[in-house]
Amino acid sequence: MAKIDILNLSGAVVGSMDLSDAIFGIEPNAAAMRTVVLNILANRRQGTHSTKTRSEVRGGGKRPYRQKGTGRARHGSTRSAQYVGGGIIFGPKPRSYSYTVPKKIRRLAMKSAFSTKMADSKIFVIDAIDFDTMKTKNMVDFMKAIKVDDSALVVLGGKNENVEKASRNLPTVKTAFVNTINVFDILKYDSFIMTKEAAEKIMEVYV
Repeated sequence: MAKIDILNLSGAVVGSMDLSDAIFGIEPNAAAMRTVVLNILANRRQGTHSTKTRSEVRGGGKRPYRQKGTGRARHGSTRSAQYVGGGIIFGPKPRSYSYTVPKKIRRLAMKSAFSTKMADSKIFVIDAIDFDTMKTKNMVDFMKAIKVDDSALVVLGGKNENVEKASRNLPTVKTAFVNTINVFDILKYDSFIMTKEAAEKIMEVYV
């Protein structure tokens, strides 16, 4: 068990807790993390790209010129691919890019991401994150208090509108819940901040 300090909103140490080595102390598997990150990015693609084939382009119903006697190549339509304004051969059509990754790989990737942050000393546990108002200044002051000056993923134990809205205007801060975090976000943001409640839930889910 790795022991980590528990901080309050002012950055003072108010206790400590043990983080499971099975979740935060494994040897990171880079291949699993890469597989899951690519899967997340693929699933986010809209797949709405589309081009028209020669049969879908308007016009081109009449042969541009007679087939024989001109000395030129024979053409049947000005909407063939070689013409400007013609159709596209084998162009993209709307489709889904989503696919699934085995559950064991997803869990291994999550544990690897947690362990990577732990090894880099980028994990912070807060006893509770709650603001009286939803002002952005509250989140800015909190980040300064715990000495986090880079990007951060803040994981809450439950819904908290003030915290969510206080961080909404900060491009380097994102809030999430235990059931919405993913490998991509964990690796994308430099620091991983979670409440004590969220840490307990993570260890309960990924044990």
